Amino acid sequence: MRKAAVVLLFALLAGACSAPPPRPSFDDARALADAATTATASGGSAKFTTDVAVGSVRSKGHGAARFGPGGTAQVMTTDFLGEPLELRQVAGKLYAKVPEGSRDEVGTGKPWVVVTAAGTDPFSQVLGGSLTQLAAQNDPAHTLGEIRTAGTIVSAERGQLNGVAAEHYRVDLDLARLGTDLPAGLPADAAGRVGGKFPVELWLDEGHRPVQIGLDLSPILQGEARITTRYTEWGSPVDVQPPPAGEVG
Repeated sequence: MRKAAVVLLFALLAGACSAPPPRPSFDDARALADAATTATASGGSAKFTTDVAVGSVRSKGHGAARFGPGGTAQVMTTDFLGEPLELRQVAGKLYAKVPEGSRDEVGTGKPWVVVTAAGTDPFSQVLGGSLTQLAAQNDPAHTLGEIRTAGTIVSAERGQLNGVAAEHYRVDLDLARLGTDLPAGLPADAAGRVGGKFPVELWLDEGHRPVQIGLDLSPILQGEARITTRYTEWGSPVDVQPPPAGEVG
């Protein structure tokens, strides 16, 4: 009897050791996007960094954002123009602080302008599309909405990112299903290239909040083109205010 008990104990231990690791939480793109969107809103706020690599161009940005039912508010500084540029997004408007040496060219003489993709002011005409896309990529809801609409999970695994437990999802976006709402400012004919697929990588923490989103535009643009946004310090206080009205041209 004693020998049989020992054999049974070793069998149980061997079975426990060989048990497969727990599966990631989601195998459906819509469920993944819905859960991460809810977790983002519940998280309330976070700090972020953004790295952009397109060909020989490298750009870095950092900032903080507040998420919720009223939309996303954020403040960030980026070296997108080769020198520090401050952006603020609040109450549905995107403000850019014009570099001092360029204010005469913009024509207002004031430090801040409202930037829109279709704006007719000189600053928007040159940079409106790029800056609005940059601001959109900092908002997890933007990419999560695209995953909900047109995503298919290619692979999923549990692991670690920068020493923190995370679930890692690789998702293909079907550009044809997105219509004209293409990610990261892709051209209108992008849906017809390389099968119209666009790879996205998403890392979630144990609360399903995004900790990193990676967009790889290289297959579409036929050259290195990556955008990586990292989120930290979820729930940290974030105060985003519009510039003083008298400073906006």
